[in-house]
Amino acid sequence: MLRQVLHSGLRTCFRALGRFVASHPVFFASAPVLLSILLGASFSRYRVEEDVEDLLAPKHSLAKIEGNLVDSLFPVNRSKHALYSDLQTPGRYGRVIVTSRKGSVLDPGHLETILKLHRRIYQMQVTVPASGLNSFNYSFSYLCLPDDKNVCIIDDIIRAMEEIQSARSSNTSAPVLRYPITQLADGRQAYIGHQLGGVQGWGPSGAVRGLGTGGKGEGVRSARALQLTYYLQARGGLMDRVAGQWEKAFCAELQHFGALHPKLGLYPSTSSSLRTDFQFSSVLAHRPLLVSLGACGVLAVLCCSMRDCVRSKPWLGLLALLSITLSGLTAAGILNLTGATYNSTYLGIPFVMLGHGLFGSFEMLSSWRRTREDQHVKERVASVFEDVMLRFSGSTMLHLMTLGLAASPLTNMEAVRLFCRTAALAVTISYVYMLSFYSSCLVFTGYLETGYRHGCFCRRVPKPDRLDSKPAWYRCLMYTRYQDETQTTNAPHGVDSHLLLGCVRRCYGDWITNTYVKPFVVLLYLVYISFGLMGFLQVTQGSDPSALVAMDTTTVLYTRAQQRYFSSYSPVIGFYIYESAPYWNASVQRDLLEYAKGFQRISWLEAYLNYLSDRNLSTSQPRENFTHTLRHAFLHEPQFAHFADDIIFAERGQGEEPDVAASRIFLVAKTTENKREEMSVLLDTLRRLSLTSRVRFLIFNPSFVYLDRYAAAVSSPLRHSLLAVLFLLGLSSLAVVEPLVSVWLGLTLLSVQFGVLGFMTLWGVELDCMSVLCLISALGHSADCSGPLLCGFASGRGESRTRWVRVALERHGVPSLQTLICYGAALVPVGSVRSNLTHTLFRCLTLTAGCSALHTLAFLPTLLTFLPPSKTEGQGPGGEGPRQEVECVEMNDSTRVVDQITTV
Repeated sequence: MLRQVLHSGLRTCFRALGRFVASHPVFFASAPVLLSILLGASFSRYRVEEDVEDLLAPKHSLAKIEGNLVDSLFPVNRSKHALYSDLQTPGRYGRVIVTSRKGSVLDPGHLETILKLHRRIYQMQVTVPASGLNSFNYSFSYLCLPDDKNVCIIDDIIRAMEEIQSARSSNTSAPVLRYPITQLADGRQAYIGHQLGGVQGWGPSGAVRGLGTGGKGEGVRSARALQLTYYLQARGGLMDRVAGQWEKAFCAELQHFGALHPKLGLYPSTSSSLRTDFQFSSVLAHRPLLVSLGACGVLAVLCCSMRDCVRSKPWLGLLALLSITLSGLTAAGILNLTGATYNSTYLGIPFVMLGHGLFGSFEMLSSWRRTREDQHVKERVASVFEDVMLRFSGSTMLHLMTLGLAASPLTNMEAVRLFCRTAALAVTISYVYMLSFYSSCLVFTGYLETGYRHGCFCRRVPKPDRLDSKPAWYRCLMYTRYQDETQTTNAPHGVDSHLLLGCVRRCYGDWITNTYVKPFVVLLYLVYISFGLMGFLQVTQGSDPSALVAMDTTTVLYTRAQQRYFSSYSPVIGFYIYESAPYWNASVQRDLLEYAKGFQRISWLEAYLNYLSDRNLSTSQPRENFTHTLRHAFLHEPQFAHFADDIIFAERGQGEEPDVAASRIFLVAKTTENKREEMSVLLDTLRRLSLTSRVRFLIFNPSFVYLDRYAAAVSSPLRHSLLAVLFLLGLSSLAVVEPLVSVWLGLTLLSVQFGVLGFMTLWGVELDCMSVLCLISALGHSADCSGPLLCGFASGRGESRTRWVRVALERHGVPSLQTLICYGAALVPVGSVRSNLTHTLFRCLTLTAGCSALHTLAFLPTLLTFLPPSKTEGQGPGGEGPRQEVECVEMNDSTRVVDQITTV
């Protein structure tokens, strides 16, 4: 009883709203346009998101806390001897991978060219400002990070190459370059595994070993790639601008140098490359989005057209797109006024609005064509609101529930949260504009139909007696049936129906409910579930941010070169002991050496213990002796002086030796092709070890920010949204919707989500933030398509299941089909954009549309013919109420037409 009262009350309210909109069509048509123009003028405040790490990395993670602690203990500016390019990430830097197209980069010719490139970069200058009296020339020596002698810190491989070149020029034996740890001329050991790639080494017996398989102390025979990093300081706003200009000049210089030396391949990367290439997807998508809008507009016009030129509504297709465009412009204006920033993930928002808005417009047009033509326009619009708006409001509520919960603070991924917040705002405005702007346009076209004016040219159509004297093309263009003609002629029912409606009514409805077709549809659903399960079991997380940038950009080319030549070893992992520990204790020394066992390592502790052993000194000394020898003997040796950057001493008292308050060692693991997965496993293993260790330590690498709890951060918004939808359906079944409709809709949403997730994995799409955004929006899209069909079927009483499935397909399946046609046409141009992000968007949205179409047009119509709810006599609370359908049936005998029976 409560459900019936609420249902009737809501329908009555929407009927009154429709009558009110129909009474003031000019206001409701002009107000959204004026508001959109006013808010659209705020694009002068358009801003693009600058911090890509904040967008794509989990917002709250242990890795970020560890990174802040590491920066406070060992900042980059404190390092005065050596830097590791994949461990330290300062504010600004320039990086380049140099590859040889033939031979080794250590060949004399290539070696000379690379050192020449290094000198050109070192001497390169930028002028800031570009002109004026206050302009100043800045070179790398002014911007670089200096060492303890106020000389720029450069990569160790440069020093090794200079030593090799010096030896060759003086006709002396060149020093042996070892991999991955080599020894420089000053006696210092340096890790070059991240600076030299594609290495072939000499084995113990002189045999050639494979790429990147060299061990510690193994001589390098050849190398295919070389990586150089140039660190910049960004002290304040001016220096940050200068460093940004230097990065641009760095890329331009490399491009020019590469053109002059085609035998070398140069792959640059800077601190701003990821941000620029990530946002470049939006630039590439401008023209395809316009093509999508045009293609969707053409098909929308065709879907709204009919043979009858008066009852045809081609302009409503374009006006529906205009309503969606105006709502997008209004939402963008609100974002600009509130200071929000834009990023490339927002490319998916127009398609969320398009799917929802088009379905609402086609539902309203379908309902309009079922109203009685002899009614006044206001009453017809009121009937449309009464019939459609309750379902359309329910699907809008599902959209807002899924997007709103994903935009809540429970979401740990900033890109997902911002997208869902913006999409929820856009869907809300689109719903309001559908109630106002599009409904008022429906009123205007209704008055054109009442006046028998052409649906396209708005010209009054002459009556048949005047039309007979016109040419054939004119009669075809002006074809219509007047009301008195439909009452006196014996035209069969549905002669002026829409083409898709006629196909569904005469062909598809009978075919899909045929007894011999049902087993094949059920078999198709089992195949669908099987392939979905196959893909679901192979889901992989995509935590690499380079998978979300435009193709053929510096980030992608650099990442490919790095994966090809530098995948033999992991990035340098910092092992940080952040509390004072008894390093002089033998058991602590054994524990620390055991932790580092199996890694390539640069360890001050191991070097110090070897130093003591070489001098026949005990490694288990009292604290004062241990620390005194460390400070005054070990760190003063030239080959060990660089370890001073790795130890922090804390004063104890007057005349006492200080404590080692914190220290660090560097670890490098051997990896295979699945580098990121192995790094994730290594992170979890070492973290579990840190919980049980007597020494308080942590490990950190900048890539851990993206790896740490990435799977949970990406999947949690999807789980929350899905649970919220199921909860909303369960709650609404108590008061508004029939319980079986909620159950069917919930199962449909789960089935669509399961299929999209499985098939996108089989299509090569990883579970990253962009694919999760598409999965969240897929909940609302599938509810738009299947919800009205289920409600239409459940509202029918009497007759058979098959009859009501056919009726539901005619009334709600056709709008779904029209929406999917226009939606699919809009997606096609997006698939041509050369961007990884848009490829993920295209594949996920295409699968969403395909799975929704399968469920709405095939699986549900078949399953509902033999599964609950059952059909009983009487009118249910969700029935069509007083709406009437006129059907004319001819009865003929052998000689003449006997009678025409009209059933109401």
